[in-house]
Amino acid sequence: MGHVEVIVKAGKNHRQDSLDRALAGSGFRMTRQRQTVYDSLMSRRDHPSADEVFSRVKKTMPTISLATVYNCLDKLVECGLVRQVNRDRDSTRYCANLREHGHFYCRECGSVHDIDLPSSRPSELGLAVPDGFTVDHLDVNLRGVCPECGAGHQV
Repeated sequence: MGHVEVIVKAGKNHRQDSLDRALAGSGFRMTRQRQTVYDSLMSRRDHPSADEVFSRVKKTMPTISLATVYNCLDKLVECGLVRQVNRDRDSTRYCANLREHGHFYCRECGSVHDIDLPSSRPSELGLAVPDGFTVDHLDVNLRGVCPECGAGHQV
């Protein structure tokens, strides 16, 4: 059991070091509010909206305002620690997964799920990019019904 505790503490310290470095590299300092918002995103990787992050953070930091949560999220995005995920006209959601990946949007419940990609190169995904074009960002989004919502639709 002691071995597991050491690994957990080392992982948290590594994550904390990454957060501190990213903020400092962007000219920002760590605040208790930024730490709490970041921890909220890392603890449940479910692509929450700012309002959902606010509800979660409010439980441990009752005096935090929605404006502060928005400011923290903006700084975390600016530092490259979190990505914004936008879908049509829905609220912006936030994704703490920084690996190259796509997203699956459930049209029934509105949930967003990460999809691992075998590559971030369009050609390796079977996509033909016209000659002379250079891809610097790949966005893969799928829409359909998640397993929980689909269970009610099966015949």
